[in-house]
Amino acid sequence: MSNTPDTDIAVRTYVEGNRAAFLDDLAEWLRIPSVSADPARADDVRRSAEWLAASLTATGFPVVETWPTAGAPAVFAEWPSGDPDAPTVLVYGHHDVQPAAREDGWHTEPFEPTVKDGRLYARGAADDKGQVFLHTLGVRAHLAATGRTAPAVNLKLIVEGEEESGSPHFAELIQAHADRLACDTVIVSDTGMWSEDTPTVCTGMRGLADCQIDLYGPDQDIHSGSFGGAVPNPATEAARLAAALHDADRRVAIPGFYDGVVELTDRERELFAELPFDEGAWLRSAHSHATLGEAGHTTLERIWARPTAEVNGIGGGYQGPGGKTIVPSYAQLKLSFRLVAGQDADKLEPAVREWVAARLPAGIRHEIAFGNATRPCLTPLDHPALQSLARAMERAFGTGIRFTREGGSGPAADLQEVLGAPVLFLGISVPSDGWHAPNEKVELDLLMKGAETAAYLWCDLAERRPV
Repeated sequence: MSNTPDTDIAVRTYVEGNRAAFLDDLAEWLRIPSVSADPARADDVRRSAEWLAASLTATGFPVVETWPTAGAPAVFAEWPSGDPDAPTVLVYGHHDVQPAAREDGWHTEPFEPTVKDGRLYARGAADDKGQVFLHTLGVRAHLAATGRTAPAVNLKLIVEGEEESGSPHFAELIQAHADRLACDTVIVSDTGMWSEDTPTVCTGMRGLADCQIDLYGPDQDIHSGSFGGAVPNPATEAARLAAALHDADRRVAIPGFYDGVVELTDRERELFAELPFDEGAWLRSAHSHATLGEAGHTTLERIWARPTAEVNGIGGGYQGPGGKTIVPSYAQLKLSFRLVAGQDADKLEPAVREWVAARLPAGIRHEIAFGNATRPCLTPLDHPALQSLARAMERAFGTGIRFTREGGSGPAADLQEVLGAPVLFLGISVPSDGWHAPNEKVELDLLMKGAETAAYLWCDLAERRPV
């Protein structure tokens, strides 16, 4: 689909001409309270998957399947291009949503979609049903504008049903179906843009690892007057570990922690600096009063492109009113680590274990339990597929596209690791959409821009043939 006024007009005409019907269908899907965290909603989550499968079939996908897991079902769809050299693209999203109730502070019923002032309010409007569903309108606009009967790419979708519960079965699912999900590029539509006026493409997400450290001292709580100062105190040692986690420059002090870290390029630093970042507004959103972090890096660099270690919880001994003069028998420390490209989560665990063991005195027994790690993912700025996405967004939004990263973590890294394909982020949500909060909404004009972007993207990827 060449970048010409005629093709752009054809796409926009189709999107606008089908806007009302598209929103009616989306509202029907949003009425299904597919809350994966609530066992009582398990039937609704299954009903959501079935609804989506039927909708994708109606859109034209010749292959649509519901894939069971040990938890909630996922939906897979495939539409072969018919062109022997066409690249294969996999779109990821999720159909489950966060819990919501009117008494949480909603102005409307969360599962009764309401349109007001160009916005659609409902749980899942932005996260993530709206952003999944825009692809149905996008592919139909793509076909209408090109006259094709099948997409310019081999188009696949995988829409899971447990993302809001931590995707506990997703890695196993994609490993089991890796042959069916094989692709050249992954498009994740479960993210956002900087703002309505500053459209952006996310280029990566950090990984995550976490652990709990249990420290044991005396066999029971003992009198601090009779024994304090002469035996090791597990609560003191938990505090010493927490204090030793960073050096004076706020760098993580665990030996080997930064091994392999992919440093920001000068160009990436410049692009971050170009964003209209208001640090005061950001602090207000963080409910905090000052910035603090690794020396030599800006706030955006710290939350997007630098690895971190955080004390999530620390405790031990007496916590009740008044005093209780004891040496406690037990203390606990909870840590989490955000990882960036180049770091190996498998190497972090032994590094932490060695660091803890080296810092504890005799008489303190300890145990460390790690959760499942999420790996980081990053697509270089010059990757051809990323450039295709940026061009498609520029056509839809009529302005230059800037680049961001995400500080959080998600299942995108599982897709990258198992399928060996670059991950791109096509998201149109903005910070005011209120993910996980009362009165979640999506900006309808941005939703249409997302559909336009998808319509342009498939031909651009096919013409450039990024692999």
